[in-house]
Amino acid sequence: MYRAETRALAHSFEQSPGGVAGHKRPTAFAFDLDGTITRAELLPMIASELGLEPEMRLLTELTMAGMIPFEDSFRLRFAILRTAGLERIRSVVAEVEFDPDIEEFIRQNRDRCFVVTGNLDLWVQPLQERLGCRFFTSTAMTDANGHITGLDTVMRKNVAALELKEHFDRLVAIGDGFNDVPMFDVADIGVAFYGIHSAPDALVSVSNYVALDGKSLCRLLNTL
Repeated sequence: MYRAETRALAHSFEQSPGGVAGHKRPTAFAFDLDGTITRAELLPMIASELGLEPEMRLLTELTMAGMIPFEDSFRLRFAILRTAGLERIRSVVAEVEFDPDIEEFIRQNRDRCFVVTGNLDLWVQPLQERLGCRFFTSTAMTDANGHITGLDTVMRKNVAALELKEHFDRLVAIGDGFNDVPMFDVADIGVAFYGIHSAPDALVSVSNYVALDGKSLCRLLNTL
């Protein structure tokens, strides 16, 4: 994803009426997706529709707690869900509820808000269309008919954060899980979010702030 998206990202910043070519812009906000913007974890939601919820929920919980590396976990979860049709997965994802305060903040600041998620690009496309901001995601390989044949890249959140810092003077990261720690390590400010579950101690320990709900989070972000 980064080879293709990076060029588009740089070009869009250079052409942005709010910025000057060759100059960094002030502040970017990098949001985790599952359990931060959304009010549910996407992969367990999809698995529930397929009758695979116990297996997926266990993998998700172990990953969020840092007991299984994200890349290994995602490859396992991808293998579980790969047999489901793309349209079926998208129909489930399209129904997910957003935190209304976070959604409104992103809509008002689309040019400096980014979603950084390990989820697959083709799966989360409906959410990208709903939010209207740029996404950093894992990417899939497809055949001539558009069917998913395998994983291309598994998104590393620190890579996305470093990419954003090339274009912004300051990066604020918002997330709720262990896999957000690499993004927080790169960011200038980290906000641990207690949305649908408690943030792990490992994330809180590298955070500057903790937010307990979307409303208080957005009040904080508006001051940064």
